[in-house]
Amino acid sequence: MKLRVLGCSGGIGGELQTTSFLLDDDILIDAGTGTGRLSLEAMRNIDHIFLTHSHLDHVAFIPLLVDSVGYLRQKPITVHAIPETIAALKQHLFNWVIWPDFSVIPNTESPYLVFEEISVGETVRLGDRKITALPAVHTVPAVGYHLESGKGSLVFSGDTTTNDAFWERVNEIDDLRYLIIETAFSNGEREIAILSKHLCPSLLGEELAKLEKDVPVYITHLKPGELSLIMAEIGEGISGVRTEMLVNEQIFEI
Repeated sequence: MKLRVLGCSGGIGGELQTTSFLLDDDILIDAGTGTGRLSLEAMRNIDHIFLTHSHLDHVAFIPLLVDSVGYLRQKPITVHAIPETIAALKQHLFNWVIWPDFSVIPNTESPYLVFEEISVGETVRLGDRKITALPAVHTVPAVGYHLESGKGSLVFSGDTTTNDAFWERVNEIDDLRYLIIETAFSNGEREIAILSKHLCPSLLGEELAKLEKDVPVYITHLKPGELSLIMAEIGEGISGVRTEMLVNEQIFEI
């Protein structure tokens, strides 16, 4: 199982693109602006999209993806998400005002897009691959994901803040190889991080103290213009954990 980073920024600008990961060649984990890095043929191969939550930087390219390749495919793209995320997409995005409702186009019997509800702790099996929703704490209902190949595991936190339940699940994973976790703000913006339910380096340090695994930790969702500052603060304030900034086109073999 291979995970390719298409976008991992908390904003846009130049090469910076928002959250989207390509799992093998047929699954997206979130569909932010990084999805636009894919060719038309690569987009055509996407069968499943697993969403962490409803915020625009994680869902922005679903409408354009479906519109671009829906008619080229023989089956619909399946969006997997918690019920609150699906409801938000239907009400605020695929509502015939912002974008057409592709769950009824070209017809209800054979749409370009279908929604499948998941819940925290639920595992979706796709061949030998297992994708399990993990608890997240954000300003809207949200999840992270545990990706399993049978040979190893990777965990993506999604957008989250202080969250003991997340670490309880992570520490139970015997074959964990990689952890990707968000840190959106610098320490000078700690209060904003708390208000928006994101992490900053000092909060990240408090969370990583709960990690019982010796695995590399990759930092994602950094705000544009603060990449160097955030990573410097992580380096200065956190010891005993291997941390590295996630970058576009990084590949994880699981």
